[in-house]
Amino acid sequence: MSVAEKSRTDSTLAGIGWMIATSFCFVAVTGIVRYIGTDIAAAEAAFVRYAFGVLIFLPMMRPLLRNPPPFRTVRLYALRGVVHSFGVTLWFFAMARIPIAEVTALGYTAPIFVTIGAAFFFRERLHFRRVAAVAIGFLGTLLILRPGFHEISSGQFAQLTAAPLFAASFLLAKRLTDDEDPVMIVIMLSIFCTLFLLPGAILNWTNPTLSEIFWLALTALVATLGHYTMTRAIQAAPLTVTQPVSFLQLIWATALGIIVFNEPMDPYVLIGGGIVVAAITFISHREAVAARRPITPPAPATKD
Repeated sequence: MSVAEKSRTDSTLAGIGWMIATSFCFVAVTGIVRYIGTDIAAAEAAFVRYAFGVLIFLPMMRPLLRNPPPFRTVRLYALRGVVHSFGVTLWFFAMARIPIAEVTALGYTAPIFVTIGAAFFFRERLHFRRVAAVAIGFLGTLLILRPGFHEISSGQFAQLTAAPLFAASFLLAKRLTDDEDPVMIVIMLSIFCTLFLLPGAILNWTNPTLSEIFWLALTALVATLGHYTMTRAIQAAPLTVTQPVSFLQLIWATALGIIVFNEPMDPYVLIGGGIVVAAITFISHREAVAARRPITPPAPATKD
């Protein structure tokens, strides 16, 4: 094995390792929120979580104060904060009402909405294979929900609504990465989510117990760690490698629900989630192939 091949192998293994760590982090977050349950309103729980996130990033905010972004960029940050705030409130609502595995499986639909949104807002072309993958992903979602066989609950509806909102948040983040530092994007998300979640938290406020404050602070810490490990995974290995590994999150979520919360294992959720992850992986593969495809320079440039 050459040095270059060994380096690629080591990088791929590192990406897989970081993605496994990410799956543990995000399942831990869902488990904590499920444990808190409905004792604290979703908007208030989300507000406290992001307020602690701001505290975590407080030592890193000095560059922001010295060199604030232009107003146009601040508007994008604010728009993302509004969209993400609604999404995370719905996610907290769903997490307290439906099994952990089901929330996780339905959450996998967000990248599918990203693909659709990129076509509409970024004018990215949707070839037949990507359209077919999106359609298969939605079939996986229908398998999870099984409409007509049982009533779609408020928790399921909330998570389904949260998925396109998280997709919109991702697309806005993608636009911001053209000019902004990734760390600053995460910091600004925490700031604006805290601001926009505050009114809903005040309207639904109940004094949290010390135990609830501790668990929500831990949620902020573990979620921040999860975003860091996910970034490291994406940096180290292609999405076509890391996306299938993300399916482990559904396995851990199912095991956690069975062992800790006595939730029954639903094979339809596992199969449907697997179909959705397979569709996302194919979409990621097509994106990677398109990115590697050589671009023919314009005619004048070829003459030199």
